[in-house]
Amino acid sequence: MQLGLATFADLSSGVTPQQRMRDLLEEAELAEQVGLDVFAIGEHHRPDFLISSPAVALAAIAARTERIRLSSAVTVLSSDDPVRVFQQFAELDLISGGRAEIMAGRGSFIESFPLFGYDLDDLQWFTINALKSAFIPFDQRLAIINDIVKPGYAALRNPVALPNTVED
Repeated sequence: MQLGLATFADLSSGVTPQQRMRDLLEEAELAEQVGLDVFAIGEHHRPDFLISSPAVALAAIAARTERIRLSSAVTVLSSDDPVRVFQQFAELDLISGGRAEIMAGRGSFIESFPLFGYDLDDLQWFTINALKSAFIPFDQRLAIINDIVKPGYAALRNPVALPNTVED
């Protein structure tokens, strides 16, 4: 069994984004010090939450920790480019020495759809196709990218996305 901590890094307490980021980094360090196994950060595109790019914040945490697994909670794959997500988390995996994990899903809010120019009528299609990849091991996800390519994105020919993960 693993025990971890997930946060949305909310800004509702009235702290500045800069202070909340400092607090988030300290929370992750403390989570490792007390022996937790996983530290996860949620992705939101709203003014009441700090993190819109979990991989960036997790990379900062990776530089300050040594053992704890680092995960998104969740990566809103239904409104993101799956190749870019793979690349960002592959880089996080290299920075962290193999501690990166992706928790992918639809998300609990819909704000990312209009923000990135998607039609809400396509939400179900995006969600189903995003979740097809959610339970596939990290190092095998690239092979199914063409199955979840969204309208407007070119299908990959001979898909290769770099960098490789630590497991590759």
